[in-house]
Amino acid sequence: MGDARVFKSGRQLSAWLGIVPKQYSSGGKQTLQGISKRGDAYLRRLLIHGARAVIRHSKPGSPWYNWIQSLESRMHKNKVIVALANKLARIAWALLAKGVRYQRVEEA
Repeated sequence: MGDARVFKSGRQLSAWLGIVPKQYSSGGKQTLQGISKRGDAYLRRLLIHGARAVIRHSKPGSPWYNWIQSLESRMHKNKVIVALANKLARIAWALLAKGVRYQRVEEA
């Protein structure tokens, strides 16, 4: 990936990796399609496998359990995996671009 500061935001990094929905708009109507699959396929594959492992091993009380459960109740499991991979990529960008360590925020 190189220097994370070349991307303005985590969203831009996710778009570069191809784990954000393709957008198609015509006549003022906007539709979101599947992921674009642009960018580094190997890095995208690693993030998706990592997200799959997080989902498989998440238990009540784990950091993202509630968020994952709310997504799984609304959408297909593969979409949840890609959404978590997108979230992981954005967190990685924030850590690398700001040069800080990850600190888990406890849920209230």
